[in-house]
Amino acid sequence: MNKKLTESLENYLETIAFLKRENKIARVKDISKMMGVKNSSVNIALNVLSERGYVIHERYGYVDLTERGQIVADDIQKKEDLLFSFLHNILGVEKEIALKDACKMEHTISDETLAKLIYFVGKLDNKNLKEPVKKKTK
Repeated sequence: MNKKLTESLENYLETIAFLKRENKIARVKDISKMMGVKNSSVNIALNVLSERGYVIHERYGYVDLTERGQIVADDIQKKEDLLFSFLHNILGVEKEIALKDACKMEHTISDETLAKLIYFVGKLDNKNLKEPVKKKTK
């Protein structure tokens, strides 16, 4: 099955990847706590992700990402990192706001816009731009 993942399912993959990086394991109760949802909601999402080939999960056991799930989680994280960097480091958006906005934007940004943003940020990096762009005053 090759259906596009919903924002919610993408967030589960991100959370599992984060927990595995930080704790070496991901469990239903940890996912539940981190996402602020019930264990039953986590189990429903894990069943869908498992059926689609993104996670391996045995009832009451640990959760692991498949190779496919890891690739998707990594792609989502790269998008979020790029968007956060653009918002915070280039535009000067406050850190907490930039984190929240990047998290929301990562799920909806088109491939075309993302490609152009990567190109734009790359151009700025080549100019060694360290400070956020500021409006010129007259």
